[in-house]
Amino acid sequence: MSSSAPNESVPARTESALRRSSWPVLAILVLCAVPVVAAWLAYFVWPPASRSNYGELIPPRALSDPELEASDGRSARLSALRGKWVLVQIDRADCDAACRRKLLYMRQLRLMQGKDSERIERVWLVLDEGPLDRALLRQFEGTRVLRAGRSALLGEFSPADALRDHIFLVDPAGNLMLRYPRDPDPNGMKRDLSRLLSVSRIG
Repeated sequence: MSSSAPNESVPARTESALRRSSWPVLAILVLCAVPVVAAWLAYFVWPPASRSNYGELIPPRALSDPELEASDGRSARLSALRGKWVLVQIDRADCDAACRRKLLYMRQLRLMQGKDSERIERVWLVLDEGPLDRALLRQFEGTRVLRAGRSALLGEFSPADALRDHIFLVDPAGNLMLRYPRDPDPNGMKRDLSRLLSVSRIG
């Protein structure tokens, strides 16, 4: 009977080894999540009395990642932009004056961040299948234009009856985070984004 004791200890040793080997993986996952969580807490949960966000805070929620169609006809996903702060506008393909102002706000807001501008991406989610103005796309080169009219993704933005009125901010983890009003104050938007960039170590 004593000869069976070493064999009985093998599963216990194996289980212990598996537990030890899983710790590095868990530690990496935690380290990846900490910067975004810390940025959100530092900015919105424990802000100094003198600090207030201009945009309307949305309790962070992860956006889904359906396949979308880019302006060149290729497939694209928002997950390709993970690790960056993403400004999102939602509008029709014919892009009226208000739509163009939003594109301008997003472009200028990115430029206003100076050396941090590379940490920011811009996305235009197109509501329909209408033709896009190629001159407009050239004017706002760098904006990712993705057709989303057939996607359930649009239902994750709110309010549903006024999607075209807003510019949204998505954090580097893919969470919808802030919503800006129609004809926003660019300086207010700049302050929000500058603070987030300063407290976040990713994106």
